[in-house]
Amino acid sequence: MEEYSEGGLKMTIEEAIKDRHSVRAYKDMPLDNDIVNSLELEIKELNAAGNLHMQLVKDEPKAFQGMLAKYGKFRNVKNYIVMAGKKSDDLDERIGFYGEQLVLSTQMKGLNTCWVGLSYSKVPGTYVLNEDEVIRAYISIGYGETKGVSHKIKRINQVSNVDETTPEWFKNGVEAALLAPTAVNQQKFYFEYLKTGDESLSKVRAKRIFSLVGFTKMDLGIVKRHFEIGAGKDNFIWAE
Repeated sequence: MEEYSEGGLKMTIEEAIKDRHSVRAYKDMPLDNDIVNSLELEIKELNAAGNLHMQLVKDEPKAFQGMLAKYGKFRNVKNYIVMAGKKSDDLDERIGFYGEQLVLSTQMKGLNTCWVGLSYSKVPGTYVLNEDEVIRAYISIGYGETKGVSHKIKRINQVSNVDETTPEWFKNGVEAALLAPTAVNQQKFYFEYLKTGDESLSKVRAKRIFSLVGFTKMDLGIVKRHFEIGAGKDNFIWAE
């Protein structure tokens, strides 16, 4: 079980899933240096694991001062993660998967976040892109003015084939996935438990559902990370 402790307070990653809500307005205070160092180390590790180029930008207010940011009610955003990587068919899913790990880690450290698909401006000099790399999203970070609010979510049987024969860990995984952030809360995903006849070889297939909003590949990566945490990665393997 992953756990973070600061000032005597502890939060597990499972608790972070339940505690996390999207926050767009932040207090005017800098990030704690120890937290920054911890985040930068984790970003380095996740970049290596996911073949990505995520980058933490600190004390930079211009990216969220445009009209789209104001329309999206972003306020006092001065810290964010640039979600970038080399162009590929699975880039968005990897960004979602590893980016959501950062979101949950940030929550465990006492900060708040929001995935941002459109409402940011690219500020020259704040990031580096290598050959064939693109930016696909930003994640705002800071000490939230509030902790955010819960939104209506779908029922477990609307997004999976859960029934009385599926194991408890599968249900737990789907419930964790339902708490994941998705674009405009669209929740366009489906988890399928595949009966193999051998419990030691349990397989799960995660699928995205068409959406006019888009971002379903990134959403799929985000919800898969939540599912793994809720279900326990040792209980199954992903099916193609």
